[in-house]
Amino acid sequence: MPTPVSRSLLRDLSLPAVVAGVITILVSFASSAVIVFQAAQTLGAGRAEIASWMWALGVGMGVTCIGLSLRYRIPVVTAWSTPGAAMLVVAAGGLPLSDAIGGFVLAAVLGMVAGFSGVFEKVMRRIPVPLAAAMLAGVLLRFGLEVFVSMQTQLGMALAMFLTYLVGRRLLPRYAVIATVLVGVAVAAGNGLLLWDQVQVQLARPVFTLPTLSWAAVFGIALPLFVVTMASQNVPGVAVLQASGYAPPVSSLIGWIGAVNTALAPFGAFAINLAAITAALCMGRDVDADPARRYTAAVSAGVLYLLIGLFGATVAAVFAAFPAELVATLAGIALLGTIGNGLAAALKEEREREPALITFLVTASGLTLAGIGSAFWGLLAGMLALLVLRKRRT
Repeated sequence: MPTPVSRSLLRDLSLPAVVAGVITILVSFASSAVIVFQAAQTLGAGRAEIASWMWALGVGMGVTCIGLSLRYRIPVVTAWSTPGAAMLVVAAGGLPLSDAIGGFVLAAVLGMVAGFSGVFEKVMRRIPVPLAAAMLAGVLLRFGLEVFVSMQTQLGMALAMFLTYLVGRRLLPRYAVIATVLVGVAVAAGNGLLLWDQVQVQLARPVFTLPTLSWAAVFGIALPLFVVTMASQNVPGVAVLQASGYAPPVSSLIGWIGAVNTALAPFGAFAINLAAITAALCMGRDVDADPARRYTAAVSAGVLYLLIGLFGATVAAVFAAFPAELVATLAGIALLGTIGNGLAAALKEEREREPALITFLVTASGLTLAGIGSAFWGLLAGMLALLVLRKRRT
């Protein structure tokens, strides 16, 4: 017998929401899956362990997307920490795999404590909405630009997708992105750009690695991974939700994500966190006119994450079969509305316009310092500008 939750979900679910979930996963895997594989290989993981990493990450992201989105009825999208994976590639070589796993566990526990204790939420409350919106627009700007950059190498495909989107927005706004997907795949297939020969069906099995811990793992993996994940991933993730008009229970979200991450870290879940860029794909007007129903897009993404967990590297290979220009164009088009809304909210208040603009510019610059991405430094620069300019005007 259907439960009230399942009846509500089925009532709220729509085809555009499902498509948004698919695009979310496509962008997530196509843009950074290779970095996760490189990180696992750097730490000496074999084929079985790498498949286990994909299983653990897929299950962790699926459970958190579905569970938290249904619990709070907001689009909660989680992801692995791409900056964290990049850090592992650069800095974790030479450590035993068991030490690295111990570092994953410790970083996840620190995230759980920061969430449930309320420390992280207290920090987030001090970020003004215009700065959060400016940061969101800055993070997403390069994706919007990629729509037109892609035309340099795949003019026919990218232009056909762009024109399809414009016509769709004019005639059937809710299905404009769906039509764009279909046209992009059709053009790619017609030009022989879909690399299906690289796909092999293979189930993944979890491999437990007993965690050990050394000082090198604490200071070389655990603490940097915790800082990078919080500053470069969770801060923008919360800001995206807030900039999209939601009031997320920050402490609970971060705490539960940390708890799930802790349980799955021994199987290779190095870092799970709130998503920012891919989360924005589930919060736009094309998903649903009613913001209260957009959580279904995150649930759809969660179901796909679980499938990815079951099939591990196979699903990653499927996403890798799509040409890079198709993924980039699709992501940019799907995010146009979110970028526009972010800029509008950022520049609305004249008193905070300059700090918001500084936040936008620093974030869009791609500046990376001490392994922490531009989203964090953009917020920091905006807060500094806001503090200085407010003092000057009083």
